[in-house]
This record gives sequence, structure tokens and C-alpha cells, in this order.
Amino acid sequence: MLKPLARRRAAHTASDVDAVVIGASAGGVEAVGLLLAALPHDFAPAVLVVIHVPPASDNLLVSVLSSRCAMKVQEAGDKEAIRGGTVYVAPPGYHLLVEPDRSFALSIDAPVNYSRPSIDVLFESAAYAYRENLLGIVLTGANADGAEGLARIRAFGGRAWVQEPATAVASVMPSSAIEHAGADRILPVQDIAAELAALQRV
Repeated sequence: MLKPLARRRAAHTASDVDAVVIGASAGGVEAVGLLLAALPHDFAPAVLVVIHVPPASDNLLVSVLSSRCAMKVQEAGDKEAIRGGTVYVAPPGYHLLVEPDRSFALSIDAPVNYSRPSIDVLFESAAYAYRENLLGIVLTGANADGAEGLARIRAFGGRAWVQEPATAVASVMPSSAIEHAGADRILPVQDIAAELAALQRV
């Protein structure tokens, strides 16, 4: 396991977070919706979201999350440059990766942790691209996806926030993330939402 960097800044501010990556599974639509609802329309970082959902012809997550979010919400596109102030949702059935030039790549490689899209795939690739300017958030879920990716984020100097397992619909994912990667914040989802929104005001 990669060890987190010893040096830590006291707190993130909006100016040193270029992107926020969020992973969730069982109970995740509601949890992610709560986070996004707290963000102002002018929230500066890009927000990249993977929620485990069955493959489908239409990405209903975009419309569901758009109804709760003041920011623009869209499905991530292959080779698309990542823009701040936008929420990107992984397309069902595709892994979502961040390239070193901070553009997206979509992949139909084998599932990771039984999932495609995989949280680990997004988190690990984003860690290389954003390094200390990345914030990773693991929410409710019933498998260990996201734990290895969160460790990679911390190893490259980014921050890790995890939902308090006792407050999650499914506690396996946040518990695994804490055990494997540790965390800079362990909070109920409502408190994570408040902390995330507060980045804009620092």
C-alpha cells in the first residue's frame, strides 16, 4: 500500500483544489445528491462523480443530479477537456479516467472490483493528473471500490474525506477506505456537504 505523504496543509481552500472526485455505490444517488445540493453555482473546482449503476442506454443520473444541483451537470465525454465549475458523471458501463493533460478517457476494460465504472480507476488516474490539488471523497457503498484509489490520492499529496460508516446506507465502502487509506475527514454526509461548500468561502 502506498503511504500518505507526511506533510499536510492545515486545510484545503478553493484556490488549491482543482478537482473533487466522488465515489459511491449503494445509497449513493441520495448521498451524492446531498453533496451537490450544498454547492453554489459558482463552485470553482471540477467535480467528477462515479456511482455504481447498472449499464443503461440513458444516463438518468445526469437528470436526477441536475435537479438538485446549481452547478452544470453533464455526462463525461471521451477526450473532453475538464472544466472547472462543472459536475461530470461517469457514463454507465464505462470506466472514467483522467489523462495527464486533464482531459477524460473512457474505457470498456474489464470491471474493477466488479464495477464499471470503477471508483478506483477514476481516483488513481486523477491522482496522477491533479496530485496535491485533488480532493477525494468516498461515500456509502457495499464493496471495497475506492479504497486503493483514495490511498493513491493521499500518496500524491491530495486529501481524502470519507463518510462516517455508521451513517452510510452501506458501510463496507467507507470502512474499507478508512482501513486501507486513512482519511483527513470522517464525517456524516451532511457535514461533508457543508465542508465542501465552505471551500468556496475560504
